[in-house]
Amino acid sequence: MSNSKTRAGDPLKHLDELNRLAMLSGGEERIKKQHDAKKLTARERVELLVDPGSFVEMDRLVVHRSHDFGMDEHKIPGDGVVTGYGTIDGRQVFVFAQDFTVFGGSLSYAYASKITKIMDLAMKTGAPVIGLNDSGGARIQEGVESLAGYAEIFLRNTMASGVIPQISAILGPCAGGAVYSPAITDFVFMVEGSSYMFITGPDVIKTVTREDVTKEELGGAVTHGTKSGSAHFAASSDAQCLASIRELMSFLPSNNNEDPPMRPTTDPSDRADAELDTLVPLDPMKPYDIKDVIAHVVDDGDFFEVQPDFAMNMVIGFAHVAGRSVGIVANQPMVLAGCLDINASLKAARFVRFCDCFNIPIVTFVDVPGFMPGVDQEHGGIIKHGAKLLYAYCEATVPKVTVITRKAYGGAYCVMSSKHLRGDANFAFPTAEIAVMGPDGAVNIVYRKEIDAASDKVAAKAQFVEEYRRKFANPFKAAELGYIDEVIYPRMTRQRIARALTMLRDKRDQNPPRKHGNLPL
Repeated sequence: MSNSKTRAGDPLKHLDELNRLAMLSGGEERIKKQHDAKKLTARERVELLVDPGSFVEMDRLVVHRSHDFGMDEHKIPGDGVVTGYGTIDGRQVFVFAQDFTVFGGSLSYAYASKITKIMDLAMKTGAPVIGLNDSGGARIQEGVESLAGYAEIFLRNTMASGVIPQISAILGPCAGGAVYSPAITDFVFMVEGSSYMFITGPDVIKTVTREDVTKEELGGAVTHGTKSGSAHFAASSDAQCLASIRELMSFLPSNNNEDPPMRPTTDPSDRADAELDTLVPLDPMKPYDIKDVIAHVVDDGDFFEVQPDFAMNMVIGFAHVAGRSVGIVANQPMVLAGCLDINASLKAARFVRFCDCFNIPIVTFVDVPGFMPGVDQEHGGIIKHGAKLLYAYCEATVPKVTVITRKAYGGAYCVMSSKHLRGDANFAFPTAEIAVMGPDGAVNIVYRKEIDAASDKVAAKAQFVEEYRRKFANPFKAAELGYIDEVIYPRMTRQRIARALTMLRDKRDQNPPRKHGNLPL
């Protein structure tokens, strides 16, 4: 760093030197290593994320305050994290980008203070926070001060939850206590082959449990995208990851007091789609892809799926209908017949709660035969985890539009945004089957004696199944009772949803005054 004579003699030159050192980060050699690992630097990532020329850096000259272990001889302006604000599609966001080229991106208290400063500003101004994580964890040389810095960040993540959108990108290592901040945020992005998250690394695991596992197997993008559900998106590169964050932001408001931005479309809101009339098979045992239904209904067929590879029996994501942002929740008959299991319930519950936080209407497509049976599910807590989805829908006060395309059996019918959970507009296709259980199971219970007494048990059962299907496994009884507002022609689904959302635009609903509910965790 420049000496005091330079500082006193020519302040402008001194500032130039400080800025040069800050922009150089950890030095050219470390920047080259970053590029050789197919990773961008912190500032390169920020420039790709925000609108060109919009980023304003803050605290560029901050340095750590540690004097132990010779650290007072190693001070780099910025101290390993780039913080500031810019715009995405003209809307303000706050950003921090950890710089792995400086002390391995490790967090000091000064570094944490830079992050908490922009988080505080984001809360005051009602703007999202996007964190680009690439860090070796706590700076060991600072001891408890580094841990205090993490805790300060965790506190702000929690206070900001449901107030402003918080997005995390894991663009390198994220280990130990560092993983809790991304875990609290709303959406987590990872990059295949270069990012990972875990509480304890492979070496510690091998020592303690004698399990041999690689970093990628333990906490890579594929692992967290398919097994743990801790990540919502996986990208093939830093650039693709940052582009996906920009796309996600187009569906979200800046804060909980705003509505999501409208997106112009030339797709008519009253468009009829004849293909929907035959998309759901008449045979209730035949699967179909619910994403095809979604694509036919939303603006321009554009569906931004969230967690596409986790709990694939449940589909969630964002789309637009008549230019308005909506959250989509749908059972997927192609996977496990669309059953609700533990992971599917958790996946959908968190998404429903996010949409409710940020004034995003929820459109639910229902084709669910029930909750997944099995010892593993019961012992794993399907009761309490399924209750989380129930709780989320009950609690949500945003507009809720539901379309039952086929099966809606038992408790799963109730859970999937039924009229009884304050569903605002509930529709059903003529193919819908709304009943306590499927015809086959119901007949085995209701007509057991008659079937046992019949000379041709197979024929008798088939007759009773057909009779049950005709009387109960259809949408018309529910429509008679007002539980379904309208049995619609499938081709008119887009029109009905669009009109319902327009009708509900000024909806006002609230929950009883309380500190907070007790979600079944």
